[in-house]
Amino acid sequence: MENPAIYFKGLFLRKIKINPIAVERPASPFGIMVRKEIADQVRSWRFIVLLALIVLTFIASMYVSLANIKPGAGVNEPERFLLYLKILTTTDGSLPSFHIFMSFLGAILGIGLGFDAVNAEQQNGTLIRLLAQPIYRDNFLLAKFISPLIVITTLFLSLALLMIGGGLLITGVMIEWVELLRILAFTLLTVLYVGFWLSLSILLSVKFKQATTSALTAIGIWLFFTIFYKIVVNMIVKAFLPDPAFLLQEDILYYNNLILDLLRISPGQLYTDATTVLLMPAVRSLGALTVEQMAGAIPTPLSFRESIMIVWPQLTGLIAATTVCFALAYYWFMRREIRS
Repeated sequence: MENPAIYFKGLFLRKIKINPIAVERPASPFGIMVRKEIADQVRSWRFIVLLALIVLTFIASMYVSLANIKPGAGVNEPERFLLYLKILTTTDGSLPSFHIFMSFLGAILGIGLGFDAVNAEQQNGTLIRLLAQPIYRDNFLLAKFISPLIVITTLFLSLALLMIGGGLLITGVMIEWVELLRILAFTLLTVLYVGFWLSLSILLSVKFKQATTSALTAIGIWLFFTIFYKIVVNMIVKAFLPDPAFLLQEDILYYNNLILDLLRISPGQLYTDATTVLLMPAVRSLGALTVEQMAGAIPTPLSFRESIMIVWPQLTGLIAATTVCFALAYYWFMRREIRS
């Protein structure tokens, strides 16, 4: 048996690379591409402008919320439990709350980080030289998707921690575990929402050869779902649904749920519904409720598990939409002629 002292001495020498026969394992091409993409994203002026816009929005929303919460923060009342959730939802009417801002800015951030992910590389001539190396095409596309997601996750986790730290310093109230779970769930939901627009913009960057075309198409889709889609649904409702004055209560509930289901095709509506339930535990349903359904209900906040069960369809909808967009981008990119 080998002497233990000699064994650990050799292991230590290999660790500090003194042993001349030790061979260092080469780095993974995928890891190298991810690190390069992260560095390019962080150093780009486009990301710096978007980061400044989101940070300024976050500071303004937190200032308005803390200014309205601070006078009653130390009072021993049931709402004290929801203090850190109120920081994300309270407003005085001058500015929307932060989660409302993110339904607009999150889409812009995702589109801005991915609209030229592939076509810009091909226009610059770097895509041919890159794929001429011994790397896989799917690694290239995965690096284009995962690298911005890492940057986005780091950004929103940092903002969440800054919000918790600022609330602790200003109000002096300790955060509860349930609040922390809800804030983390809200952060991950925001990353997922931005990830959908990122995957859609990457899909368009694969489909179109010009970066301007993919950017304008992505912005057009965002504007349609944000502004015009609700108008179209309301026009369809007025044209085809009967007059509510001649309907029973059950029929009115049925048609209201139908309208909500149509509106939830929009990713922004899915995100707004999910964040409302996560940040406002008093919300028990995303649809209309009758008096009989409200009878006997205890006026207490829902547990974290119950809120997750309510927003589970919204979460799965965003995940499915993101997966479909990335799968289409993957299919088109793998069949694409790079030299053309």
